Amino acid sequence: MYIETPEKQYDLVVIGGGMVGTSFACALCSEIGGKQLSILVVEAFPQSAGKAQQPSFDARSTALSYGSRCIYDDIGLWRELSNQVTPIKEIHVSDKGHFGLTRLNHIEHDVEALGYVVENRQLGSVLNNEVKNSPAIQMISPAQVEQIRPTSESMQLAISRGESIFTIEASLVVLAEGGKSMICDQLGIDRVVDDYNQHALIANIAFEKPHKNVAYERFTDTGPLAILPLESFDGENRGCLVWTVATNQSDEIQAMGISALTKLLMDRFGNRLGKITHIGERFGYPLTLSIAKEQIRPGLVLLGNVAHTLHPVAGQGLNLALRDTMVLVSRLGQAVRESESLGSMTVLQDYVDRQNFDQQKTITFTDQLTRIFSNNQRGRVLARKLGLLSIELIPPLRRGFAEQAMGLGSR
Repeated sequence: MYIETPEKQYDLVVIGGGMVGTSFACALCSEIGGKQLSILVVEAFPQSAGKAQQPSFDARSTALSYGSRCIYDDIGLWRELSNQVTPIKEIHVSDKGHFGLTRLNHIEHDVEALGYVVENRQLGSVLNNEVKNSPAIQMISPAQVEQIRPTSESMQLAISRGESIFTIEASLVVLAEGGKSMICDQLGIDRVVDDYNQHALIANIAFEKPHKNVAYERFTDTGPLAILPLESFDGENRGCLVWTVATNQSDEIQAMGISALTKLLMDRFGNRLGKITHIGERFGYPLTLSIAKEQIRPGLVLLGNVAHTLHPVAGQGLNLALRDTMVLVSRLGQAVRESESLGSMTVLQDYVDRQNFDQQKTITFTDQLTRIFSNNQRGRVLARKLGLLSIELIPPLRRGFAEQAMGLGSR
């Protein structure tokens, strides 16, 4: 439910009402069932039922892995989401100008789809409606956490809304406000940052031919280029473009007119889907690998991009965050049942220990894929030729690559 004035005390406060924060709140309510917890979500941007202005719910799209589909099914949201997504039946991976090609198909791996593409605003609408209708979750927006201070038994937060300041306490604070966190700066939580010297260019585009539920990952001399399938709209065969370009090229490409950009994209992607007939609003942002040096403190846990920001090359960021969420929710559910303090280091360290392998494996997978396929040195080109060929021809490698892409690699 949406509120204007918070209570004085909560069991748990979530800072950030984007995809990760609201997914966590919904998952926790599902986990604890009839056991009552008081949960507050603090969101800086205005929210309302069915309409989310939070930046992560803008006109862009997100690839959900098959594992994330299972997560949303487990917490009771997939039935509504399933009407908003486009299934990925096949993934086509190629390297422009070089031999080596890999195709992954849902039938081969015995799943209904390898993944799904959802427009962010539609995912935001489903999550916001669930928050609105949940008696256990309160959301205050637009509101800002101005200060956070640990006390002997809880976390104390100063929250501003308009001209009002509210002081509240919580046993546990879940920080899910994205990669640029003022709270982390305030608490002195440092990050290890590796700049890829790349930018992502994102836009919804339309093609002459239907995509037939195929997602394309095309490695080019200007960087990896992905086309994700979207549902047709007004007769257009739509896809979501995620294109990685060098930082020193990004301004020039962003500033191109439609005709010049269309020509460049056709040259890089090829004619697989015919001519590009439309390019929508463009978004761009710099790409880094950014890892928080601390994911937990007494009474505090980091989730999502604030914990680890990954390159979008394999679409792993949100999917890893959702797996983190479910492991944390499972441990918090155990804490509720066993009357443990939600913010105790025993509980939070247990979560980190359980999820560390998945995090490290996914971060390494994404980082190595980025470095191999964003480098045109002869040795790297040869490595990716052989890599694509090996994935295509060697079943165990093929299965491992597919499971990681589907969000099942941690099993």
